[in-house]
Amino acid sequence: MPVEDEVVHWWKDDKGEQHRTILRVESDAPTTSNGFPRDGLVTVRVMNTVGQAAIKLNPDEALRLSSQLMSVAKEMLNQKRKMWRERD
Repeated sequence: MPVEDEVVHWWKDDKGEQHRTILRVESDAPTTSNGFPRDGLVTVRVMNTVGQAAIKLNPDEALRLSSQLMSVAKEMLNQKRKMWRERD
C-alpha cells in the first residue's frame, strides 16, 4: 500500500506542549478476482500521539470526498479574500 501523500500538522495544547497529527493518503491498485476487475482502494489515515484511525474508500467515494473538500476550501478562500477587500 504505497503512501500517496502525507500532511503533518503541528499544534500546541493548552499547556503549550507540541503535538503532531498526520493525515496520510494511501492507495491499493485495482485487482482482478475470478477474472473480474475490482476497484482499487484509497485509504485515508489519521494518526496522532494517542492512536490512529483509517477509512477505506472506493474510487467513487474518494472522488466525492475530494470534490467536497475542494468546494469547501475554495469557498473559504473566497470569503477571506472578500474580507480583505472590505478591510482595505
